[in-house]
Amino acid sequence: MVSGDHSTIVKPRNDEREYKRVLLSNGLQVLLVSDPETDKGAAAMDVHVGSFNDPEGVQGLAHFLEHMLFYASEKYPEEGSYKKFLSEHGGYANAFTGDENTNYHFDVNATHFEEALDRFAQLFICPLFSAEAISREMHAVDSENSKNLSSDAWRRCQLQKNFSSKDHPYHKFQTGNKTTLHTRPISRGMDIREGLQSFFEENYSAGLMSLAVYGKEPVTKLEELVREKFSLIKNKCVEALRFPGSPCSSEHLKIIVKSVPLRDQNILEVTWPITPNFSNYKKGASPYVQHILESDAEGSLIALLKELGWANSISAQENGTMDYAFLEIYLELTNAEHVQEVLDFLFQYVKLLQQEGVVEWIYEEKRAMNETWFNFKDKADPIDYVVELSDSMQIYPVEDWLATDALFAEFDRNTISALANQLKPQHVRIFCSSKKHKLETTDVEPWYGTPYTVEYIDDICIQRWEDAPIDTRLHLPSPNIFKPTDFNIKNFEGEEKHPVMIRKTSLSKLWYKHGTNFKTPKAYVYLSFHCPESNKSVEAEILTYIFTWLFADEMTEYAYYTSMAGLYYSVSDSKDGLEVVVEGYHDKLMSLTEKIVEKMLNFRMKEDRFAFVKEKVVRNYANMRFMQPHAQANYEINHILTQESWHLSECLEVLPLIDAQKFSAYFPRLLSGTFVEALIGGNVTSSEATSLMQYIEKTLSPLVNNRAPNFSQSLQRRIMCLEAGTEWFYPTAGFSPDDENSAISIFFQVERDSPRSNMLLKLFTLIAQEQYFNQLRTVEQLGYIVNLYEKHFENVRGVQITIQSTVKDPTQLDQRIEAFFTMFEEELQMMTVEEFKNNAEVLMDMKLEKCKNIWEESDFYWREISRGSLQFDRKKNEVNALKELKKEDLIAFFNQKIKRNGSERRKLGVQIFGNQHHRELIKAKDERKLPLSFTNDSENGHSNPGPTETKQNEPHPQTNGSKDTDSYHLLSNGIAETIPRDDFYEHLYTPGNGYKQQGVTEAKFDSRQQNAIFVCDEQAAQLDHTKKTCANRIDDIQAFKRSQSFYCSPKIVP
Repeated sequence: MVSGDHSTIVKPRNDEREYKRVLLSNGLQVLLVSDPETDKGAAAMDVHVGSFNDPEGVQGLAHFLEHMLFYASEKYPEEGSYKKFLSEHGGYANAFTGDENTNYHFDVNATHFEEALDRFAQLFICPLFSAEAISREMHAVDSENSKNLSSDAWRRCQLQKNFSSKDHPYHKFQTGNKTTLHTRPISRGMDIREGLQSFFEENYSAGLMSLAVYGKEPVTKLEELVREKFSLIKNKCVEALRFPGSPCSSEHLKIIVKSVPLRDQNILEVTWPITPNFSNYKKGASPYVQHILESDAEGSLIALLKELGWANSISAQENGTMDYAFLEIYLELTNAEHVQEVLDFLFQYVKLLQQEGVVEWIYEEKRAMNETWFNFKDKADPIDYVVELSDSMQIYPVEDWLATDALFAEFDRNTISALANQLKPQHVRIFCSSKKHKLETTDVEPWYGTPYTVEYIDDICIQRWEDAPIDTRLHLPSPNIFKPTDFNIKNFEGEEKHPVMIRKTSLSKLWYKHGTNFKTPKAYVYLSFHCPESNKSVEAEILTYIFTWLFADEMTEYAYYTSMAGLYYSVSDSKDGLEVVVEGYHDKLMSLTEKIVEKMLNFRMKEDRFAFVKEKVVRNYANMRFMQPHAQANYEINHILTQESWHLSECLEVLPLIDAQKFSAYFPRLLSGTFVEALIGGNVTSSEATSLMQYIEKTLSPLVNNRAPNFSQSLQRRIMCLEAGTEWFYPTAGFSPDDENSAISIFFQVERDSPRSNMLLKLFTLIAQEQYFNQLRTVEQLGYIVNLYEKHFENVRGVQITIQSTVKDPTQLDQRIEAFFTMFEEELQMMTVEEFKNNAEVLMDMKLEKCKNIWEESDFYWREISRGSLQFDRKKNEVNALKELKKEDLIAFFNQKIKRNGSERRKLGVQIFGNQHHRELIKAKDERKLPLSFTNDSENGHSNPGPTETKQNEPHPQTNGSKDTDSYHLLSNGIAETIPRDDFYEHLYTPGNGYKQQGVTEAKFDSRQQNAIFVCDEQAAQLDHTKKTCANRIDDIQAFKRSQSFYCSPKIVP
């Protein structure tokens, strides 16, 4: 227990952090968390105001305000300074808008927590809403909505809202777009800026807020900071809006809505309006009912449907607020041919729950596992934890702010039965999404354009569901044999900072690391089965993937019982073959791992299940064609850079030729040359780890004929080595012909893994990413998805840059990225030595950040082992390298690796053209070379020509050169114009519409002459009088791969 203001907070048994609840004079509820070991400070503010509060006719206003609140405040008026400060000090910020709440949160290096907290507080005290920022961010909201239009999950959610009472806020469109936030308000004479200010003033009251603060300071110091910084938030004495009553009237019940998805999938959602769990959360009724309905055990609904070949998976959950709720069953069907029969069995299973399913021993088993989970809960990232806490503070009494609804009271049959009895056929709402309904639809949902038709369920059908006898194949689950009982922490001799190899044979290699650091009764097993056959052909890769699905199907019942007992496992295909991961409480973990390995190595295919699994695999591959353009661009880059990889198009060609016989012939070959590499650690001894490996070898030996694998047959992991000074681009159409979004992804290949180059790369991304986001997303509003980050391909590292946009085609996006780097170059040159040292210190803090739980630690070690790098001292080595770096090293890195025409620049770009940029795609494919942005820096000389590149010298356009750093010069249609530096973008750029000056297509800053140069289409080739660089187009990926050299990964053989 933890005291605070005469209230008690129940906390986990293994949680050594200190908690305190504080109520400020303005009514703000605060929860303080002191963790002396944390490397990060974090805070989250949950405001009990969400999309349900949107004014009539301005749908999305709450979401729009969430975007705007990040911009600026009276105390910190510089736009973007909040996120900039966080980025410069190892931090991050985000927010989300729900139905009845909006949550704002951030984290930062602990040493800068106090100032970050002050900046955060000012957003709620005196935010600024500039007209220019509103205009820009309007495009971000609209772009976010545009992204969501291609999501079937968003489409299904809005369709359910469509069938509800129009006078209930549940019916609303939550996200908002340009129509709801700009076009319609203007047509009614509404000023959206005034609307935002009014919405904030009327709703954002301290009394409706809950704040969770996490720091390394003692709670007394945290309380002092919070009282000082957050007491000025106004309490406007407003009550939280309540929306009593169900969103559904009788006309919205007893319906079946059939819709057509974008992807090839068959989803059945069955929902009932119910009494919200919050009213009786201690009784555990809703978790219990969900537990029974989504059971995978023998006798369950999904077990029977899988046996019949009608469904693949099931889940159950409660959604809603404190005033209303829906209990929803979500079924992924194999097809939509048996929907009626599936519903018949579903109502029989519900009847089983109502008549026989409320059983005390099942309740007690779940209560015990919930209590175990809570008492041994792992530390999470501080930012995730404060979001969770601030949300629970709005819902639960103080004592359950940490536990929420996890800790049940004594068994109450009547409460659980009362909930189960609400699942009546008369109240059901059924939503079925399938391509099968394409010719049946009669209407279109207005916000997402989903085609649908609605049918009302007649009384005869309702009566049949009520009267049907329960099928004898349906019954309740058995007691859980995997339930842990031993939670003792083992004593280990000596200190092992890193994993050590404790066993090596011709068949296996074992790494071991005991888990003394985290004092938890949990352990882990990582097994990599190196199978030389697994990736030798596209057919082999698909068959290996099919095996993982067949095995998951075989192990369904185990998966249910183990997950209920806090044990989790996965069997997946990997670059080396197969990977098995088992994690959880140590008590039954080793025996579970033995069972998984035994079943996997002695697997026998069931032909009837093969057909269903293959159908699902075919659908998975086919649905990859609906990935968003930014994801497609990243996918293509991965495919181009990896030597042995098979493209989606190749997989789709081979899939129809694969059958059960081919799988039966392939599977023995898959395992015949297997070598196993393992990492075992946590609350297990070295002798237990060794015994497990001996068992695995004994089981594996007959399959490899007791012979050591022939490693000469192993495929080496090879990543393309782009030639220094070359630039390549691959233009292609988006997979989805209906998607208006275009995208570009660019990979600047840097170097292979080494401490010094790694730190230069990380330092560059740390400094550049926030400026990049601010310029291209916030200022220029190119799109909602705008990313710059470090990317690893095996042991080859680089910078990956992605933009998804509807306002610019990929060629233009490429120009904007290059223009950004020209401007960034000047910022880099102007950086002081002190600023460089500050950035290096921030990066050092990030590198020295400690693992928060056993899973973070094990993941790090397994990456080092599976990649073959074995740099267990990576943090120490990289920090030592970082200490030696100077500003000049970073500038040299940028000039050589990133800057236009850098001597070691290796650029690969993938351009995805959406349907509105079809003409631009034709143009891009017709051009042999695409002129890039150019530099005015002639000191580096000419770049090395590519295979088809020619060097050209062009006359330099005349400008009115000036050394005045307070102004820029505009070049537009041959006319130079001086612009004050502060008015640079306002003068020139209109968000979403481009440059105001006719003919201007690009902006550049000349650091030598202090000129900003804006390039017209017809003048682009004249920018640099000394050189121009052309990117070579990739027409045939396989031919391109054959022409390139490749790095070999250190992970060649075990």
